[in-house]
Amino acid sequence: MMSEQRWSIEDIRNMYEKPLLDVVFEAAKVHRAHHNSNEIQLCTLRSVKTGGCPEDCAYCPQAARYQTDVERQKMSDVDSVIRDAKQAKEEGSTRFCMGAAWREVKDNEDFESILKMVRGVRGLGLEACCTLGMLSLDQAKRLKEAGLTAYNHNLDTSEGHYEDIIHTRTYQDRLDTLKNVAAAGISTCCGGIVGLGETTEDRIQFLYTLSHLDPQPESVPINALVPVEGTPLEKQEPVDNFEWIRMIALSRILMPQAMVRLSAGRLTIGREAQALAFMAGANSIFTGEKLLTTENPSWDADHELMKVLGLKARVPQKELEPVR
Repeated sequence: MMSEQRWSIEDIRNMYEKPLLDVVFEAAKVHRAHHNSNEIQLCTLRSVKTGGCPEDCAYCPQAARYQTDVERQKMSDVDSVIRDAKQAKEEGSTRFCMGAAWREVKDNEDFESILKMVRGVRGLGLEACCTLGMLSLDQAKRLKEAGLTAYNHNLDTSEGHYEDIIHTRTYQDRLDTLKNVAAAGISTCCGGIVGLGETTEDRIQFLYTLSHLDPQPESVPINALVPVEGTPLEKQEPVDNFEWIRMIALSRILMPQAMVRLSAGRLTIGREAQALAFMAGANSIFTGEKLLTTENPSWDADHELMKVLGLKARVPQKELEPVR
């Protein structure tokens, strides 16, 4: 997916520094030129292997080295995941995402189970996405053969700030995985987290890197940090809602064709701020009680919000027929 325009770092910086409402207005125009502004895609994210991760991401309660309330759980059985996917479909989700707390994918029985899950989810007529850590080209090709629609691998933040947040893998490791995903013909889902203690310049650099990926991400999740007790960022101050909205608006301007997804952090973000985020170009939310291990608004709350705003759930894409 290629944008008609690739913005320079100076252009992004100038846009970032404009008054917020001007940025939102520009983003709204871009959004309406490329998408149905009253349509929202509902997605569901399910943890299929929880906790015990060897990485040291400062924000993540699933890192084995931190003392958090997250209980380690072994690989889920395939049938239970498919049952949850069916429920998600009944609630209106058209994309079902599966996450495993791994550093990287290994060629073992667990990966075989993931492939079965992907086939099962696709067999329901849902888009299937996975986030499993680093991925080789061969593994990406196997996921593609199983029917995987998209692979999530976030950049999280700028390359300069990244080394303050994660030490167990490099920024280039993340870029390499994204290259493998694209080379296998799988859509990339790639975004970041706002509120990691980054500077304005870090946000600008992050947006520049993200929007210059080739191809541009099909899906861009924008998370607001949820500080978790026991992690190094447990005392981090919440990000200002307006800064979160600014990042959503700029993501829409820089990546016009992408699905911009409201991800972690929505539970503490008011309905009014979420409404402004939709105006600024967000056109997808993650629904369900949890995002992996993070609390999330209930199905009922999301359906009520959409009803109040006059938003409709996106129907499954015709080109994504069930894979048998």
